[in-house]
Amino acid sequence: MALVLKQYYLACLSHASYLVGDSASGRAVVVDPQRDVSQYLEDAKSFGLAIDIVIETHFHADFLSGHLELAAATGARIGYGAAAKGLTDFDIEVLHDGRRIDLGGVVLQVLETPGHTPESICVVVYEQGKQEPHAVLTGDTLFIGDVGRPDLLSSFGRTQEEMARSLYSSLRNKLLALPDATKVYPAHGAGSACGKNLSTETVSTIGEQRRTNYALAPMSEEEFVSIVTEGQAAAPLYFSFAALRNRQAREHHVEGESPTSLAWDDFWRAVEDGAVIVDSREPEEFARGHLVGSRNVGLSGRFAEYVGEVVRPTDTIVLVCAEGTEVEARTRLARIGFDRVAGALSEPTKQMQSHPDRVRVASRLTTTQLRERLQTVEGVTVVDVRGPGEVANGMIGGARHVQLASLLESAKTLDPQAPTVVYCAGGYRSSIAASTLRSLGFVDVSDLVGGFGAWQPK
Repeated sequence: MALVLKQYYLACLSHASYLVGDSASGRAVVVDPQRDVSQYLEDAKSFGLAIDIVIETHFHADFLSGHLELAAATGARIGYGAAAKGLTDFDIEVLHDGRRIDLGGVVLQVLETPGHTPESICVVVYEQGKQEPHAVLTGDTLFIGDVGRPDLLSSFGRTQEEMARSLYSSLRNKLLALPDATKVYPAHGAGSACGKNLSTETVSTIGEQRRTNYALAPMSEEEFVSIVTEGQAAAPLYFSFAALRNRQAREHHVEGESPTSLAWDDFWRAVEDGAVIVDSREPEEFARGHLVGSRNVGLSGRFAEYVGEVVRPTDTIVLVCAEGTEVEARTRLARIGFDRVAGALSEPTKQMQSHPDRVRVASRLTTTQLRERLQTVEGVTVVDVRGPGEVANGMIGGARHVQLASLLESAKTLDPQAPTVVYCAGGYRSSIAASTLRSLGFVDVSDLVGGFGAWQPK
């Protein structure tokens, strides 16, 4: 018997998934897969494994999971915690608390751990002949340095206080009952909106988390509820969409498929029909010239997540991409369930050069220019689009705090005629926000080069 436990870390979504199996018996499971599943299939083949079950630790809100794609490719069953029973459009295997899944020399044990969601589970991994567990896959219940946020189900009739109390019990009575040497493999790392204090590390131990995780320190249930519910960033706009989509039967993602190449007239016909232009080039290139009405979300960053904050899931998207990146842009959008991509503009650089009347440059201000503008221009609106933890360390005087995930709604409370300057920490999110406001009809919008990091005294 040889334990196979491989972590797959998708940095652009801070998402971790797992292949767990026994190389002797040839049986395996995949836990919390991303939607493009070829890597699991290729590795299972290389290890001599057959994937029996796809285990989902809960209904994910931050990405569209690959359970349907893997099941179609392998014939694997799809397993969820008992509270998921009756909530899916497809057949599931109900994984009750204490359920043991025998892979031969490797045994998995299910722990029901409600709190982040009602159906949340963790999966304990045992090696044959060993009494103590090797590892626990904690989903969104326990992260490295944090715990799952309990506030995402308010729209489904669950209060954050109710979920936080369940989480307190799950952590204390289930996970902290495991031996300190048990390795901890979570479903997310730093940057994920599923928590507020996630570490850049992707593996830890129960003992280390017992010592260092603020949410696992000795405290009453009331203290825990208070500490885990305060300071959470606004959930990205697409979260409720993805959580529901993960329960539904849907079309399977086809990997490597390029979006339709759109000629100039076809591109603008789609825009006239209501499509949103998403320009995935980097902010500097976007600022030098972009199509009127574009929203800029650079592909090098957290592209899918931020598209999901400034584009509604019901919107059709047309892409403007650096040439050769069209497939990557489509794939990343598919990972959050944004499949309504009508196509990508063919030869965008050439097209923009040929149609200068449809091209605009973006105003980007240095800190010196912003100070001058604040002193000489009347009625400037300054908007800070950083998260709660970031603004707690300081803001530009007089700035209005509008989290990026709330921008489409909060824009209704801003004056589209007022000169507006947007900033974030370094300049990536401010380009997203500024371009979104322009696409909504704001007439004079700039963003701050270098963000608050450039503004504050060194």
